[in-house]
Amino acid sequence: MAAAQSELTRARARSAWLFLAPMLVVLALTAAWPLARTIFFSFTDDKLGDASYHFVGFDNYFVQGDGYTDGILADPLWLSAVWHTVWFAVVSVALETALGLVVALVLNSDFRGRALVRTAILVPWAIPTVVSSKMWAWMLNDQLGIVNDMLQRAHLISGPVAWTANPSVSMISVIFVDVWKTTPFMALMILAALQLLPTDCYEAGRIDGVSPVKMFFKVTLPLIWPALIVAIVFRALDALRVFDLIYLLTSGSNDTISMSVYAQQQLVQFQKVGVGSAASTLLFIVLAIFTAGTLLLTRSKNAEA
Repeated sequence: MAAAQSELTRARARSAWLFLAPMLVVLALTAAWPLARTIFFSFTDDKLGDASYHFVGFDNYFVQGDGYTDGILADPLWLSAVWHTVWFAVVSVALETALGLVVALVLNSDFRGRALVRTAILVPWAIPTVVSSKMWAWMLNDQLGIVNDMLQRAHLISGPVAWTANPSVSMISVIFVDVWKTTPFMALMILAALQLLPTDCYEAGRIDGVSPVKMFFKVTLPLIWPALIVAIVFRALDALRVFDLIYLLTSGSNDTISMSVYAQQQLVQFQKVGVGSAASTLLFIVLAIFTAGTLLLTRSKNAEA
């Protein structure tokens, strides 16, 4: 009996690999090969328009002993980009998770016009990032923007504020726009989990007189926690590699520069393929460490459960 089950398990594994083979081939061609080339060029001094290049080892990463060549790990702008990216990811994902949870709980309740509200709440997420970024760039403009006009009419500010150019508020503006756009995604993911919850435990809680707040923390939150973690991981990975929103809203300003914007500047604007590839490789390492850490943490939590 055990031998038969073992053979069945091996047959299922072979079938799974057979079905996955086409996808793995496509993934290798579209992701693995470009990644390998990027890592390769990070160890060279290659430049755009120059067919010749030389291997420079880790020169693009670290400070050299002669004091004349600095790698990106010693570049203050790169360190700022890392800080801006982490700050953006932590704050935006936290706000989007909290607001998305509130929106999902509201949409999960029964009220008149719920279908219309569910459709309307998805509009910001459905708008392409380029379009929404340009739209908010005009709205936040210090001379023509409607945001300044509304705040001045409400006497909340005394004069126009350059929301995307002022170093003290530019990152806050970027986070605000990202929260506006991506909260519906979090709400949709959480709402899908809420609609799969069993109703019998809630009926028992109502019969026993358990308060809604206690029901949420004791029943709802633990049951939707796996789906919530998946949504947070997906959103955090997206936030850590943010490029278009920051680049379009602040034109790649050093006050809001992210790791992806830094890599794009080195690669395209300065035409330093080697340095840009090194920055891209470091970004990949950050994402890989975050993903591996999250998977290990989730696996350990599931094992304890």
